Amino acid sequence: MAEALAAWDGQRIRKVVRRARGAEWRRARTVDGLDVEHGTAQLRVYPPVPVYDWPPELARLQVGGTNLEDPELPGPAPDGVPLVLLSPHAEMTAGKAMAQAAHASQLGWRTGSPADHERWRAAGFPIAVRDASPQQWRAAVEAGMPVVHDGGFTEVEPGTATALAVVPWLMA
Repeated sequence: MAEALAAWDGQRIRKVVRRARGAEWRRARTVDGLDVEHGTAQLRVYPPVPVYDWPPELARLQVGGTNLEDPELPGPAPDGVPLVLLSPHAEMTAGKAMAQAAHASQLGWRTGSPADHERWRAAGFPIAVRDASPQQWRAAVEAGMPVVHDGGFTEVEPGTATALAVVPWLMA
């Protein structure tokens, strides 16, 4: 898996978000991946593969239905935890925002040293994702935090700044 990740990380970042329920979810879980649970939300992350080589259990999943209702806003991000800020200037579905948050996380990872990576790994890779206020966004951009500029394949225009990573190792 490390070789596949290294080959994928050296290219343009691409991620796909799909939704599954019931039998589709059970089929999707037969493909090797990593499970993440938070409250009632369940997420499965798969090793990178070219789109043309997707397992059939994943290829049939639908993109739609990723808009979510969350009655409670999350609290402040914990100190010292990498933070992804979603742009206050881009309208995105939840699925698009998830993909952009993943892009920002990867850009944040790329800015770290091996020691930074090891500290984050040892902590269990905590990360927080929040909607940015215009002031937060501007401050993070001015501080030089890595910004995701979308390729424009789906919901937003090419070059749109969608998310950014506020990582502790760039703030020192």
